[in-house]
Amino acid sequence: MNRSIKIVSLLIMLIGFIKPIGSQNLNNKVAFVSGESLKYVAHFGLINAGTAALIVKDSVYLGKKVFHAKAYAHTIGLADKLYKVRDVYESLFDTISGLPYFSIRNIKEGGYKYYNEVQFFHSDKKLISKRSGEKSVPENILDMLSAFYYMRNAVFDKVKKVGDSVILDTYFADELFPLKMRYVGDEKVKTKLGKFNAMKFSPVVEPGRVFDSEDDVTIWISKDKNYIPLQIRIDLIIGSVKCDLIEYKGLKYNLVQID
Repeated sequence: MNRSIKIVSLLIMLIGFIKPIGSQNLNNKVAFVSGESLKYVAHFGLINAGTAALIVKDSVYLGKKVFHAKAYAHTIGLADKLYKVRDVYESLFDTISGLPYFSIRNIKEGGYKYYNEVQFFHSDKKLISKRSGEKSVPENILDMLSAFYYMRNAVFDKVKKVGDSVILDTYFADELFPLKMRYVGDEKVKTKLGKFNAMKFSPVVEPGRVFDSEDDVTIWISKDKNYIPLQIRIDLIIGSVKCDLIEYKGLKYNLVQID
C-alpha cells in the first residue's frame, strides 16, 4: 500500500527527464508564464490517495530576475491516515537559460523527514549542498523541478522519432541522478478533464524498493505548445496507480480537448 500512496511524491520526481542541450535564450519560445498552476490527483482504482500541485511565479534572487517554482504533494483521506505525505520542492531558476540558482527539498513521509538546500554555480560546474557541502557537477546540471520547466521550453518540441531516448542530468536526494526515458509515440489519453492528444514517454526506472521493472512508469505530455503532464501511470503487481491532471490555471496556450 505504501508504494501506491507514495505516487503523490513520485509525481514530482517524474515530471522532468530531459538532458539540457546548453544554455540558450528561452524567452522567444517559453511554454509557460508566471502564475501558471497545475493540480493533480493520485488514485488507485476508485480510491483517491493524494494531490500534487505545480506553481510558478516571477521572483528575484540575489538581484536577478528568476522564476520561483513550487511543487507540493499531500496524501488525503484513508491514505493520509495510513501513511502521511507532506512533500514540498522549490526551485529558483534563470528566466533566460532555465538553469537553477537555488533549490529546496522538504520531505515528510510517514515518520521520515528530510530537508536540504542546494546552491548552484554553473560557471564553476559546482554546487553547495547544505547537507553534504561542495561538489563538482556536470555542465548545465538541473534540480528536478527546474528540469520540468526546462524540458517544456527547450526539448519536447525536438523529440520526433519513436524510440528516441533522452537523458537528464539532475541533482536529486543529494546526489547526481541521471534518468533515461524513451519516446513511445503519440496517443490519445483520457483524463478526469477529458480526452487530449498526447506524447507518450516511458522512463527507464530502477527496479527495487518502488518499481517492479524498468518499464513500470508511463507519462503522457500534452501534444501542444504547453507540454504539460496530463497523466502518469505506475504499474504494480496489485494494479495501476495513476496521477491525473484535474485543474489548471494560467496556461500560456489553450489546452484543447478532443472528441
